[in-house]
Amino acid sequence: MMDKKSPASLPEDIGVHYEIRVKGQLEEHWSDWLGGLEISHDENGNSLLTGVIPDQAALHGILNQIRDLGLTLISVSPQIKDAEEKEKGNENN
Repeated sequence: MMDKKSPASLPEDIGVHYEIRVKGQLEEHWSDWLGGLEISHDENGNSLLTGVIPDQAALHGILNQIRDLGLTLISVSPQIKDAEEKEKGNENN
């Protein structure tokens, strides 16, 4: 039987770490429904969803769920630079 893991609990080498910013205060209980992404809030009253998303299909699914909640999407930022720096560090070892 296949072990189902939420996208945010996957190792970073299986996906890309994303930061998704939405307008308004999203309560933390939505985290499981949004693929296990961590939910925090910024000083402007917006919500920041962070975690590893395995592929583009999963990203689009999460964006659809954000739409279904009626939230305004502010930004979607893949954290590729962090992943590239890790790779460079591994090459030097």
